[in-house]
Amino acid sequence: MPPNPPAPRLTDSRLANVAARQIYDGFVRYGRRFHEITCQAQTRFEAKDWHGQRADALARLNLYRHIVDGVVIAVRELLGERLTRKMVWASMKAVYSGLIAENSDWELAETFFNSITRRIFTTVGVDPRLEFVDPDFDLPPLTDPKLLYTTYYPTDLGETVQQLLLDCGLTVPFANFEEDRCQITDRLQCFLAKEQTTFSRIDVVNSLFFRGKGAYLIGRIYTPRGLVPLALVLLQGAVGVFVDAVLLDESSVSILFSFARAYFHVMVERPSDLVQFIHSIIPRKRIAEIYISLGYNKHGKTELYRDLLNHLKQSETQFAIAPGQRGMVMIVFSLPDYDMVFKLIKDHFAYPKKTTRQDVISNYEMVFRHDRAGRLIDAQSFEFLQFKRGRFTDELLQELLEVAANTVRLEEETVVVSHAYVERQVVPLDIFLQEADEDAANRVIIDYGQVIKDLAVTNIFAGDMLLKNFGVTRHERVVFYDYDELRPLTDCNFRKFPQAQTYEDELAAEPWFHIGEKDVFPEEFLRFMGLPRSVKKTFLEHHGDLLEVDFWQETQQRLEAGEIITIRPYRDIYRLPQPSDILDS
Repeated sequence: MPPNPPAPRLTDSRLANVAARQIYDGFVRYGRRFHEITCQAQTRFEAKDWHGQRADALARLNLYRHIVDGVVIAVRELLGERLTRKMVWASMKAVYSGLIAENSDWELAETFFNSITRRIFTTVGVDPRLEFVDPDFDLPPLTDPKLLYTTYYPTDLGETVQQLLLDCGLTVPFANFEEDRCQITDRLQCFLAKEQTTFSRIDVVNSLFFRGKGAYLIGRIYTPRGLVPLALVLLQGAVGVFVDAVLLDESSVSILFSFARAYFHVMVERPSDLVQFIHSIIPRKRIAEIYISLGYNKHGKTELYRDLLNHLKQSETQFAIAPGQRGMVMIVFSLPDYDMVFKLIKDHFAYPKKTTRQDVISNYEMVFRHDRAGRLIDAQSFEFLQFKRGRFTDELLQELLEVAANTVRLEEETVVVSHAYVERQVVPLDIFLQEADEDAANRVIIDYGQVIKDLAVTNIFAGDMLLKNFGVTRHERVVFYDYDELRPLTDCNFRKFPQAQTYEDELAAEPWFHIGEKDVFPEEFLRFMGLPRSVKKTFLEHHGDLLEVDFWQETQQRLEAGEIITIRPYRDIYRLPQPSDILDS
């Protein structure tokens, strides 16, 4: 038999159509699976399947990279020797733009295309021929509000509260519905009376927001003085669901969507509509951060980059070394009028650091996948950033080229940064304590101890507890941002400091007993924290147990037994009193 004739070679135009469709199909697969995982959140909550919920959260975090990897392989194979032909990719982008034009999540689709192109091309800066640097479309107005939220008008406030609770869609009964209704109504009435205002309507998002052990009902209250945020926190108790807290201020609701927390699982038809709804009640929160908080972290990164470009166009300030003590592992710089910092891994680490560059990268990856407990800042990883030489102070540029020459290069009048972590800027804790009054200093030092405990119950040992490694947010919450010594708490061996047997032992410059690589001595923590004398007493009163082996070993035992320990992202003053038989055992 004669051999089969070779398949006809596709024209560049036809190839662009086929490849664009392949990328679009990959995005559709991603969206479908993202929604499938997200949809499981309510079932997990109702069944109190907290381990399943954590598995879902991890699966959703890994999903994007998994799908992109597959699409990149397929596109490489399809394009062959025309893989890096930019005219083909420009045509692909145009075709792809047409394919996504009617999508309700077109902005996510644009970011997906960018993810593919940046895996194929090591583009320095951005290339608008190959990427959606600016959106191809304008955000349309909300066409049907009923798809996003339900509106309740004032009749009887108690009846309104009753109806919005009934509408939340849970199949598990409330443990004490009438008591919850009365307490929520009382909180709302007290709030309105205190503010000397009334309300004309309440909008409540149709879908619950799920994260950890909680379900959150999110809404907004219309008053003559403006919008008031509303968040009801639902937890599972021993005999059903109960309302644990009522949040009615921008600061508390903003903390729910913090850059230091795990992402929500919430079903929504058009993500941009939900983002705009949330932004209406916490307007100081970046659009990028809201996308990230909902699990659209890749698009949040796109929005963050666009925000940075817009800021650079409008500002003439220069990048400079960020405030705070210099780190041994990272060099950090920032703009004085922009609340983000840029962190670069140094080429070499000062003694006694034993960690490697790959260790640092792995720890950042671990933080991305871990329950951050509201205490670990979510960092976005960027590659091949490009800035004008004049945007850097001479001091900063010189230091970058000295300590991070493998990451930073100068090309004529352009500075190229091959890899950086970008995250929200906070005030270093040591600087905050130097400038704060007595009350503020005591508040944050109490929260500093709580950070260490919150990380511990999520199986994280911070390692280096020096104050310079912690920061204070605008909400006066303490967070941790030095990840090079993070490790699982269950990997540590917490020991009591052995008593010296002889006088010579006491005077010895070096430890006179064996110290294993995983050994940790809590009694020594106070020596390495660097607490000012003015706050040391307050710390010991509230967190003296951190200096005892028992706290750490008991926490390890709870973690090893599989317990998932609740960390509430709100203050106790917002909680509703509940009888003990309602709470989970």
